[in-house]
Amino acid sequence: MINSLTNKENLFHSEIPSLPSGKYAHLILLRKTESFPLFQTDGELNTARVSKGIKNKDNFSRIVMFKRKQSSPERLKGRELLRGYGIVSSCEYNSKDFCKRCPDCINYGFAIGEKGSEKSKVIVDSCYSISGYDISHQQIKFNGLHEWGTMHDNTQPPDKVTRNSFGEQDHIIPQVFFPSIVTIKDPTESSFLYICSSILKTKRYGAQNTRTGSLDNILVGVVFSDSEIFSNLKLSQSIYDILEEKEQLSFPLAQENVLSASNLALEELLKDEFTNIKLSIFGEDINDLKNELNDICSNEESYKKLLSSANDEAKNYAFKYGVDKPKDKKDDKKSKK
Repeated sequence: MINSLTNKENLFHSEIPSLPSGKYAHLILLRKTESFPLFQTDGELNTARVSKGIKNKDNFSRIVMFKRKQSSPERLKGRELLRGYGIVSSCEYNSKDFCKRCPDCINYGFAIGEKGSEKSKVIVDSCYSISGYDISHQQIKFNGLHEWGTMHDNTQPPDKVTRNSFGEQDHIIPQVFFPSIVTIKDPTESSFLYICSSILKTKRYGAQNTRTGSLDNILVGVVFSDSEIFSNLKLSQSIYDILEEKEQLSFPLAQENVLSASNLALEELLKDEFTNIKLSIFGEDINDLKNELNDICSNEESYKKLLSSANDEAKNYAFKYGVDKPKDKKDDKKSKK
C-alpha cells in the first residue's frame, strides 16, 4: 500500500505477532493549537516545571498534554470511521462492551477485569509545550445567555436584568506547539496506516471540544527501529535550544521555524540513541509519505480497503491468540470441574 517506504518486510510484520518482536515505528508529530483548547485536571491547566532546554538549564513551567488527552480522541475517531464505513458495528469504547477483536481493541488494548485484557501496542506519553506556560495561556471569562441570546432576562424587572459572567477558565492560546512521539510496537502495514490515519483525521482535543479544542497534527517524521527512542520532553527541550540559538523564540512561534528546528533536533537526537535505526524519514523526504497517506485517506475506496485490511488482521489475531482462540481440551476439563 505504501510505495515510498523501501525494505518494508524489515519494517512491518506480515501479521500481528503474539509476542513482542522488536519492531517499532515512531510517528514524530507537532501538535499545534488552532483555537483555545482545555487540557486540564480539577479546573486548572496541567503544567510541569522543567528545564527550558538540554543546553539551557534554567527552569520554567511548560503546559502538559497528558497521554489520554492525545490517545482518547484518536481512538474515538478511528472507531467512528470503522462504524461509518460499515466495518465494525457493535463495540463501545471504555465499557464492558469492548468487542475485543476490532482494530482499536487489538492495537490500543483493553482491560475488562475477568473478561480479559489486551496490552496496547500503541505507546503514547505526555507531551510538553515548547513555549512556557506564562506566554502560552490566557484566562477567558465565559457567559451564559438567556433564551433571547443576550445577558438579559426579559421576564425580570429593569433593575435586575443583567447577569454577571459565570466565571473564567485558563485556556491554551493558538499557535502553541506540542512535539509528540507516538510509538507503534510490532506494526503491520495496515495497523501502521490505520493508526496514522486516525491521528491525522483527528482535529479536536481536550475538554469542551464541541466548542473549542481545534488542533492540527503535523507529521514531521517517521523512525523505524528495534526499540524506543528519545522522550517527548527531550524533543521539546532540544527544539527550544535550537530556536534560542537562532533567536527565533518570539511568540507566537512561526511554524516554519519550529519545523526546521524539529528536523535539526531529530537529526541530532537520533545520533545518541542506543538503538538500531532501520529507517528514518524527515525533512523534505517525509513529503512523499504524507502525499501517499493523503491519497489513501481522501479516497473512499482506498480508505475502506485499508480499514477492512486492518480489521481482518485484528480478527485473525483474536482468533489465534485472543478472545476467539479455540479452547484447549485440558482447559475445557478444568472448567467443567
